[in-house]
Amino acid sequence: MKKIKVLFLTLIITFSFAKILKADEDLNNKIYKNLRCLVCQGQSIADSNSDFAQTIKSVVKDQTKNGMKEDEIYSFLSEKYGDWILYKPPLKNKSYILWALPYIFFIIGAFIIFFILKKTIKIRKY
Repeated sequence: MKKIKVLFLTLIITFSFAKILKADEDLNNKIYKNLRCLVCQGQSIADSNSDFAQTIKSVVKDQTKNGMKEDEIYSFLSEKYGDWILYKPPLKNKSYILWALPYIFFIIGAFIIFFILKKTIKIRKY
């Protein structure tokens, strides 16, 4: 009976430990997919095999082992490498114009097209 209790306790501890490791691995993979490889630039570090990507993966693993949260890891890497390393950079005072520029161009383009069409329709009437 005592052996069964020890075996049962061992199984519970093993499964609990495996679940914790799986959660850490899932968090690491999520972070890997949200970080850009600065060498490849078109790939995330999850998809890249460059030395830089391998180094960043080991840094992320160390940071998660030390108990850092996802946002803290992003801010740590952003301070070190700049916002370019993040696929979803934060909205900052310096970057408002970069976020708004596509919309501004779209609105300006719509006005230009509207006035060109209005002018050509007006010419055809006469």
